[in-house]
Amino acid sequence: MDRASRHLLRLVVSCRKLSAEVSSPHSQTIIAMATSTEPEFALKQRALLARNPSSKLLWTPRTAVRVGEILANRLLGLGIDGVTVDLDEELARPPHWRRSLSPFFESVQRSGVRIDGAEKP
Repeated sequence: MDRASRHLLRLVVSCRKLSAEVSSPHSQTIIAMATSTEPEFALKQRALLARNPSSKLLWTPRTAVRVGEILANRLLGLGIDGVTVDLDEELARPPHWRRSLSPFFESVQRSGVRIDGAEKP
């Protein structure tokens, strides 16, 4: 399958939230999504805020790994075993976000979903 017809993986990253969405190549509709604000993470986020109310970062690399696993399971459930990322968009991210997102990409690939464009240069 060529890159133009692959499903596109987009990441929305902020200090409060990590969101990964996969869209259809033809209609641009979101077909699978995973985020760090899902109920599974709510207890940990509340505990983090209780310990350190001034904390700006509400997700960790461990959270990124779990978000990647959730997304991969949803994609495999839909029969999608490969996605592509916009390499220019990922390289435009600040270095501290790229370091934090590498566990996400590794966990998605470990779960059995190929990611074109996430290779390390």
